Amino acid sequence: MTESVPRSAAATSADVARARAEIALHLPAPLVALWKVTDGLMTDAGVTVYSAGCIGERNTTYEVARYAPGFLLVGDNSGGRGFLLRADGPGSAVFSSDLGDLGHEDFEVESVDFASWIEALCPDPSC
Repeated sequence: MTESVPRSAAATSADVARARAEIALHLPAPLVALWKVTDGLMTDAGVTVYSAGCIGERNTTYEVARYAPGFLLVGDNSGGRGFLLRADGPGSAVFSSDLGDLGHEDFEVESVDFASWIEALCPDPSC
Protein backbone atom coordinates (compact mmCIF):
# COMPACT_ATOMS: atom_id res chain seq x y z
CA MET A 1 0.00 0.00 0.00
CA THR A 2 1.30 3.42 -0.88
CA GLU A 3 0.96 6.43 1.38
CA SER A 4 0.54 9.80 -0.22
CA VAL A 5 1.10 13.45 0.40
CA PRO A 6 -1.94 15.69 0.79
CA ARG A 7 -3.63 16.42 -2.50
CA SER A 8 -3.75 19.79 -4.15
CA ALA A 9 -6.83 21.79 -5.01
CA ALA A 10 -8.79 20.89 -8.12
CA ALA A 11 -7.78 22.28 -11.49
CA THR A 12 -9.93 25.10 -12.79
CA SER A 13 -11.72 24.99 -16.14
CA ALA A 14 -9.14 27.50 -17.39
CA ASP A 15 -6.30 25.17 -16.30
CA VAL A 16 -7.84 22.26 -18.24
CA ALA A 17 -8.48 24.45 -21.31
CA ARG A 18 -4.86 25.62 -21.26
CA ALA A 19 -3.64 21.99 -20.97
CA ARG A 20 -5.84 21.02 -23.95
CA ALA A 21 -4.36 23.85 -26.01
CA GLU A 22 -0.77 22.98 -25.05
CA ILE A 23 -1.15 19.26 -25.75
CA ALA A 24 -3.06 19.56 -29.03
CA LEU A 25 -4.38 16.04 -28.39
CA HIS A 26 -7.56 14.78 -26.83
CA LEU A 27 -7.15 14.73 -23.06
CA PRO A 28 -8.42 11.39 -21.73
CA ALA A 29 -11.64 11.83 -19.73
CA PRO A 30 -10.32 9.89 -16.68
CA LEU A 31 -7.39 12.30 -16.40
CA VAL A 32 -9.66 15.34 -16.62
CA ALA A 33 -11.95 13.73 -14.01
CA LEU A 34 -8.97 13.39 -11.65
CA TRP A 35 -8.05 17.03 -12.19
CA LYS A 36 -11.60 18.01 -11.17
CA VAL A 37 -10.82 16.44 -7.78
CA THR A 38 -7.12 17.21 -7.44
CA ASP A 39 -4.78 18.97 -9.83
CA GLY A 40 -2.17 16.23 -9.92
CA LEU A 41 -0.73 14.21 -7.10
CA MET A 42 2.49 12.75 -5.77
CA THR A 43 2.72 9.67 -3.58
CA ASP A 44 5.30 9.15 -0.86
CA ALA A 45 6.83 6.52 -3.17
CA GLY A 46 7.53 9.31 -5.69
CA VAL A 47 4.88 8.50 -8.28
CA THR A 48 3.58 11.73 -9.75
CA VAL A 49 0.48 12.37 -11.82
CA TYR A 50 1.06 15.68 -13.55
CA SER A 51 -1.11 18.71 -12.95
CA ALA A 52 -2.97 20.43 -15.77
CA GLY A 53 -0.46 23.26 -15.49
CA CYS A 54 2.64 21.17 -16.18
CA ILE A 55 1.45 18.37 -18.46
CA GLY A 56 2.14 20.37 -21.62
CA GLU A 57 5.69 21.20 -20.58
CA ARG A 58 6.43 17.56 -19.63
CA ASN A 59 5.15 16.25 -22.95
CA THR A 60 7.18 18.87 -24.82
CA THR A 61 10.35 18.22 -22.80
CA TYR A 62 10.23 14.47 -23.44
CA GLU A 63 9.17 14.97 -27.08
CA VAL A 64 6.28 12.55 -26.64
CA ALA A 65 4.58 13.62 -29.88
CA ARG A 66 7.73 12.70 -31.79
CA TYR A 67 8.66 9.43 -30.09
CA ALA A 68 5.25 8.13 -28.97
CA PRO A 69 2.65 9.73 -31.26
CA GLY A 70 -0.90 9.32 -30.02
CA PHE A 71 0.21 8.91 -26.41
CA LEU A 72 0.14 11.37 -23.54
CA LEU A 73 2.71 11.38 -20.75
CA VAL A 74 0.63 11.74 -17.58
CA GLY A 75 3.19 11.13 -14.84
CA ASP A 76 6.47 9.61 -13.73
CA ASN A 77 8.00 7.60 -10.91
CA SER A 78 10.71 10.13 -9.97
CA GLY A 79 13.25 7.60 -11.19
CA GLY A 80 13.26 7.83 -14.97
CA ARG A 81 10.07 5.95 -15.88
CA GLY A 82 7.09 7.72 -17.33
CA PHE A 83 3.41 6.75 -17.33
CA LEU A 84 1.43 7.17 -20.52
CA LEU A 85 -2.12 6.87 -21.82
CA ARG A 86 -3.42 6.65 -25.36
CA ALA A 87 -4.83 10.09 -26.07
CA ASP A 88 -7.62 8.69 -28.22
CA GLY A 89 -8.83 5.98 -25.87
CA PRO A 90 -11.09 6.81 -22.93
CA GLY A 91 -10.45 3.34 -21.51
CA SER A 92 -6.73 3.27 -22.23
CA ALA A 93 -4.44 1.09 -20.24
CA VAL A 94 -1.69 2.86 -18.31
CA PHE A 95 1.69 2.14 -19.83
CA SER A 96 5.16 2.76 -18.45
CA SER A 97 8.36 3.41 -20.33
CA ASP A 98 11.88 4.56 -19.76
CA LEU A 99 11.75 8.32 -20.35
CA GLY A 100 14.94 8.09 -22.40
CA ASP A 101 13.34 5.63 -24.85
CA LEU A 102 9.68 6.30 -25.54
CA GLY A 103 9.27 3.82 -28.39
CA HIS A 104 5.84 2.26 -27.81
CA GLU A 105 7.13 -1.22 -28.66
CA ASP A 106 8.91 -1.19 -25.27
CA PHE A 107 5.93 0.01 -23.23
CA GLU A 108 4.86 -2.12 -20.27
CA VAL A 109 1.25 -2.28 -19.10
CA GLU A 110 0.96 -0.97 -15.53
CA SER A 111 -2.83 -1.17 -15.25
CA VAL A 112 -5.79 -2.00 -17.46
CA ASP A 113 -7.19 1.51 -16.97
CA PHE A 114 -6.40 4.87 -15.41
CA ALA A 115 -8.99 4.67 -12.61
CA SER A 116 -7.66 1.31 -11.40
CA TRP A 117 -4.12 2.64 -11.51
CA ILE A 118 -5.03 5.72 -9.45
CA GLU A 119 -6.89 3.54 -6.95
CA ALA A 120 -3.84 1.28 -6.57
CA LEU A 121 -1.58 4.32 -6.10
CA CYS A 122 -3.92 6.03 -3.71
CA PRO A 123 -6.37 3.66 -2.01
CA ASP A 124 -7.21 6.22 0.69
CA PRO A 125 -9.79 8.72 -0.69
CA SER A 126 -8.14 11.52 1.30
CA CYS A 127 -5.03 11.41 -0.89
